[in-house]
Amino acid sequence: MLSSLNPPPGKRWPRGQRFLLSARGAEVEAAYRTAVQDVRAQGREALELAERRWADPLGLEPCDGVVLSELRPAKRSLPDLFRALEECGIPAPKVREAIERLVTRGMVEPVLLREAAP
Repeated sequence: MLSSLNPPPGKRWPRGQRFLLSARGAEVEAAYRTAVQDVRAQGREALELAERRWADPLGLEPCDGVVLSELRPAKRSLPDLFRALEECGIPAPKVREAIERLVTRGMVEPVLLREAAP
């Protein structure tokens, strides 16, 4: 019961932190879109294989492509990503791990909070 009071492992981002794709992230996201578009009609097994082929050489996880795709149109906060990806079956801890992985690899950039304000 009290375990829910423990903060999640990993980096703690400031409240309201937003993220966006870097130039490298945009290239990687485009490659992800191409990889999955080519096999989408071939079934789940082919899709999972294409995601794995995309992710492995980059040192990423297959679900990282979906996270990148959610960042393509605009800057997004972690709560925004959690809500959007929950519908895809990706739980919040996995989204947080993906963001950390993508930031570490320079594919996603945290936006300075003063830049994120309207």
